[in-house]
Amino acid sequence: MLRILTFVLPLALWVWAFIDCLTTPEEEVKHLPKVIWVIIVLLFPLVGSIAWLVAGKQRGALRTDGAGRTSGHPEYERPRDGRPLAPDDDPEFLASLKKDNKQHEDMLKQWEADLRRREEELRGKDEPGDGHKH
Repeated sequence: MLRILTFVLPLALWVWAFIDCLTTPEEEVKHLPKVIWVIIVLLFPLVGSIAWLVAGKQRGALRTDGAGRTSGHPEYERPRDGRPLAPDDDPEFLASLKKDNKQHEDMLKQWEADLRRREEELRGKDEPGDGHKH
């Protein structure tokens, strides 16, 4: 059993590191070009795989795109002085909330006016007029 694991585990690590290296976007590759990392992982399966996992790829929550911005949800992760900006500190995000609130208030006023108009139409149909009996 131990003999099988000593063969299978490094093989699994090598395959996983190779696939991870191939599928990682060029922007997330660190220290060397992606092609060089692929060659290292192929030629030196165990050492190359470990090197790729340790030093080859940006890992963690704050991955940056080419312009230095963090990926994910831009409204929550706008960097300022190298730090993510919290939504309640971001003037652009707060302005977008105010705009959304104004749109929702306008929609609510329109619905209320429509409801009042419909109620008046229904009341008008219920009132007897011109001597007709229902």
